[in-house]
Amino acid sequence: MQLNTLKSAKGSRTQKKRVGRGMGSGYGKTCGRGHNGQKSRTGGRIKAGFEGGQQPLQTRLPKFGFNSAKARVTAEVTLSELDRLDVDIIDLQILKEADVINDGMFRAKVMLSGEISKAITLQGIGVTKGARAAIEAAGGKIEE
Repeated sequence: MQLNTLKSAKGSRTQKKRVGRGMGSGYGKTCGRGHNGQKSRTGGRIKAGFEGGQQPLQTRLPKFGFNSAKARVTAEVTLSELDRLDVDIIDLQILKEADVINDGMFRAKVMLSGEISKAITLQGIGVTKGARAAIEAAGGKIEE
């Protein structure tokens, strides 16, 4: 194999379509756009999903689901994450300072995942039933 004999694979490089260069090229006069109509004109494109004025499929189908705005600003915290903290009273600010939750979170809820071995006090943080039972069993308390 010589450098001067290298060629790209057949069909990998296609010729540029040169429109408006006579009838012999196959793209003369109307340049492959057909005759009159919206798609023959400059900027004449119809938007995706347009069905000629008929109600489009995406608006005919029913909408479903729900995205809660509260869920975007509520963090889930596990019991094992709380157990790693070296403080007795835990609130939202302490969770942010310890990098347990992001700064963009305005609410937090403790889930029953993992175990807690020390007594802690939660202030202004939501708790599930199972997590509440585990915290109170460890000698902690929840202040709303």
